Amino acid sequence: MRYPPFCFLWFTWVLSFYSRTTATSIYTDLDSTTSYSTMASNPINSPAKATDKHKPSGWPGAHPLEVDGYPVAPPDLQLEQVHIYIRHGERTPVGVRMSAPPASIPEHWSLCNTARRFRAVVAGLPHDDMQLPIRKVVERPNGKVKEGECLLGELTDLGRQTTYDFGNALRRLYVDRLGFLPDTVHSNAEVYFRTTNMPRTTESMQQIIHGLYPVEKSAEGFVPRIRIRNGKDENLFGNTLACKRLEILQIGFAQAAAAAWNSTLEPLDKRVSKYLGGNPIRLDGKPRASGVLDTVRAAIAHGISVPPEFREKGVVDVIEKAVVQEWFADKTEEVRRLGMGRLLSDLSAKMASKVEKGDQDPMKILIHSTHDTALAGLCSTLDVYDEKWPAFSASITFELFRKRDANDLNPPSTWQTVLSPFKRHHPSEHFVRMRYQNRNLVLPICSEEGKHLPGSPEFCTLTAFRDRVRELTPVDWDLECSPAGRT
Repeated sequence: MRYPPFCFLWFTWVLSFYSRTTATSIYTDLDSTTSYSTMASNPINSPAKATDKHKPSGWPGAHPLEVDGYPVAPPDLQLEQVHIYIRHGERTPVGVRMSAPPASIPEHWSLCNTARRFRAVVAGLPHDDMQLPIRKVVERPNGKVKEGECLLGELTDLGRQTTYDFGNALRRLYVDRLGFLPDTVHSNAEVYFRTTNMPRTTESMQQIIHGLYPVEKSAEGFVPRIRIRNGKDENLFGNTLACKRLEILQIGFAQAAAAAWNSTLEPLDKRVSKYLGGNPIRLDGKPRASGVLDTVRAAIAHGISVPPEFREKGVVDVIEKAVVQEWFADKTEEVRRLGMGRLLSDLSAKMASKVEKGDQDPMKILIHSTHDTALAGLCSTLDVYDEKWPAFSASITFELFRKRDANDLNPPSTWQTVLSPFKRHHPSEHFVRMRYQNRNLVLPICSEEGKHLPGSPEFCTLTAFRDRVRELTPVDWDLECSPAGRT
């Protein structure tokens, strides 16, 4: 599994150029470093509206979050906390590829009409709450602009819709069906929203929040807080800019993957090279196989025509398998520690806090807007990866459950009620369930007897889960990230 670094905005265009030309590419999404600087402004972002509109034919996206089909936990388990990691919604390709005939995939995508107006807070206005209305447009090299045109790698109107729908599904599940979350949110102590510092993930998070807690379901004065970390502290993906050792390992894995898997792509040359300017399709080719797949998947997601060969299962499966091997297939313990160890450690610590503090910790749901590499990285690190490229708006959920005790089943006395906020629950009474694409995942680390709920192997004991996370957590981050790594 290959992990991307954080893309510092001021030199994103440099990384974007090199990501297409060198073996030492720096990534955020698959074959992606494209980003764009955002102003200190607030989008006038009327949220997308929920819809039952079907996806375009052949859409390769995530399955919508199931509400009615969600498997409720056994009655002796009580849901305590939910952690969600979601890939951003549909976006444009991160580079221009196959725009020339005969592929003729558009160079310019006019699919971004929803959020083009902003209110910018400007120093010097007489009142702090006064904002300057502005409108953002994409300018082409010839100086022309077209309303609704997208930047490379930008969240599209469809991406806004699917992430809004995801937030709305969260509401229907955790508020309406399960009664786990409050109908109205009052405080940021109840909810946690965090995103990488990329416009497409931030905007996806905005849509999710609108779906989960629309304005009419937010208490007066409540302003949702979206958390973003500095690049050196980012752990929502493998941070190669903060960890030189991880970068060195990734370069080696990319080179090894190309040597091992390019031969599997050779039989496709006679069928697809005509769409690549006559070039062969290779992991380290021009364009890279991952970039070809990215463009094809983005086009299909938006109902844009692609060459018929790229709709054939026999062609796409071969390309995807090779790309997955390049990006996600390595399973070394060192890469797992440096790539996903700190993120899992954060998750484990928040669960431990909930266990320790009980009702004194009001945090019930934590949502993270991230990238495909994070989802594949988490699954691979925990040995449950399905060897498929994560779809747009795909999500992983970790649910923390507490085993009910006698006081949950019988009405407590007045004295017990007074003391209940101070009650502590032993970690062995808690369980973690991991879900991906509406499926329960049985973690191999919890397969042994005593490490999961009897009869329900998908419910891993918190103790077993935290023991594994502890093994994956770097002890000395700076030392382990030095070029030589641990000695």
